[in-house]
Amino acid sequence: MASGALLLIVDLAYLIAASAFILGIKRMSSPRTAKSGNFLAALGMLIAIVITLIHQDIVDYRLIGIGIFAGTVIGILSARLVAMTAMPQMVAIFNGFGGIASALVAASEYLRATGQADIPTLITLVLGTAIGALTFSGSMIAFGKLQGWVYQQPLTYPFQNVVNSLFGAGLIVLSVLFVVQPYEILFYIILTGLAFLLGILVVLPIGGADMPVVISLLNSFSGIAAAMTGFVLMNKVLIVSGSLVGAAGLILTQIMCKAMNRSLGNVMFGAFGKVEPMAAAGKGQKETYSNVKSATPEEAVLILDAATSVIMVPGYGLAVSRAQHSLKELADQLKTQGKTVKYAIHPVAGRMPGHMNVLLAEAEVPYDELVEMEQINPEFDRTDTVIVAGANDVTNPAARNEPGSPIYGMPILDVDKAKSVLVIKRSLSSGFAGIKNPLFESEKTMMLFGDAKGMIDQLTKELKNL
Repeated sequence: MASGALLLIVDLAYLIAASAFILGIKRMSSPRTAKSGNFLAALGMLIAIVITLIHQDIVDYRLIGIGIFAGTVIGILSARLVAMTAMPQMVAIFNGFGGIASALVAASEYLRATGQADIPTLITLVLGTAIGALTFSGSMIAFGKLQGWVYQQPLTYPFQNVVNSLFGAGLIVLSVLFVVQPYEILFYIILTGLAFLLGILVVLPIGGADMPVVISLLNSFSGIAAAMTGFVLMNKVLIVSGSLVGAAGLILTQIMCKAMNRSLGNVMFGAFGKVEPMAAAGKGQKETYSNVKSATPEEAVLILDAATSVIMVPGYGLAVSRAQHSLKELADQLKTQGKTVKYAIHPVAGRMPGHMNVLLAEAEVPYDELVEMEQINPEFDRTDTVIVAGANDVTNPAARNEPGSPIYGMPILDVDKAKSVLVIKRSLSSGFAGIKNPLFESEKTMMLFGDAKGMIDQLTKELKNL
């Protein structure tokens, strides 16, 4: 009777934890509720961990305690010390750690079972190991690219997709052999190594422009690996939480692909952004701009002073310059002068999904001023001035007007339809797509060359002096 009551309590606690995960993910879909959503999901995980530690036969609580203490310290330090511009790298590391944790748990369970597991358990075990190892190595390469430690342009070689396909086929064959002959530990070791290598080979050819998609996909993989491990351990809450993360990551990946008007296959195997030798040789001529008008902060302020409506368009350059607080101060100054200010958010602006939302939330920008692309685009043609701060490809009219462009068909922010555009940028260099942006030479556009933070601070100062 006592045992039945305990199982009932455990199941109830897992149900509460799973409900917290679902509600947390739901609330994370909006910047306004994301903070509480994150808290709910974390609370659900805490409940799941505590009830698991109480219910299961733990070998040594001291080791568990050491792990919890170390993880807590690392987590707090990371949250406090990691800059907002490095958040994509942090997410990539988290994805990788989630993957390797699943792989290690699956490996320990295999060694404990010594080949006695049934076929369904062996299948989930090998899936947890392979997906976890692939997620870890792929995430580390993604981290290296984002951090600048690995070459950010796509790294390709002849017949690369063929080689990757052969590796993938080999991984499947080894997985089948392992399930058929689980006593052959050599099969397990080789397939783990092959999955690890495949993760590296798959991510290396992907350029920096596609990192939002890669991060979303690897996040999904880490969830799937956790779910497979949950089946191995017969842990309900791990199955539920892993499935939720896997599904959410896949949905987000689809949204990112749609935002770039490209298929997942093209992202993974298209080597988008690769500069060919012949193309590089003629790039100077192709990228030549004409009739570009530059302005001083004093001249730009006169345009802002005459405007009644202003839309801010943040991009990765804003993050690099750490100018989100300066942009908020500029917006506040414009609002004190009676102007309407909104922020246009493109889904793939920055280096990870939601990067601009997180960046502006740190600067305490009101949530109702953050407007997604679909809602803000109809407003540009009746907006007086747009300030583009560090964004490039997501504002490039070539996506609408040039069928031969690599980004043709990609949904963009229609900033070129506004009455005037101020572009804050260090130079006329191209974005991740490596192509010219006709917006820079439009009659409506004035370029403000310089560091985003310094330029925005100067604009705010000039506005206050009017």
